[in-house]
Amino acid sequence: MSATQFTALARTRDPHTALRRFLALDAAVTGANGLLCLAASGPLGRFLGVGSGLLLELGVFLAVFAAGVGVLASRARPATLPVRDVVEANLAWAALSCVALAVWLTPSAAGAVWTVLQAVTVAGFALLQYAALRARQGRSD
Repeated sequence: MSATQFTALARTRDPHTALRRFLALDAAVTGANGLLCLAASGPLGRFLGVGSGLLLELGVFLAVFAAGVGVLASRARPATLPVRDVVEANLAWAALSCVALAVWLTPSAAGAVWTVLQAVTVAGFALLQYAALRARQGRSD
């Protein structure tokens, strides 16, 4: 990703601010997804063609993960190791979502589309966070 593309996406030239923004966006989207799974696991499960119990468990995990990412985003300069953990967790989530779709889940068409879309979104968050982390590390302030 070029510096111009990165700056345009982050709407800032400051890599610390960019990283915090990408973490905050991740926390907001993940939290909303988790709360949706918690609040509407039954109807959502029927629509997506997956069990409501699975959605409840995912909802709890996503809500807790989002809270942790939100705390990290609230720091003026998020520590490198926890940010790397978030990046790796996001990449693992994206990969495991695709694996689950291929070998374990048998969702409805809407569920299959949802699974792929959220995997791509989460992978996108990981890439943006990684790019911001690298940009921050390349800066000497």
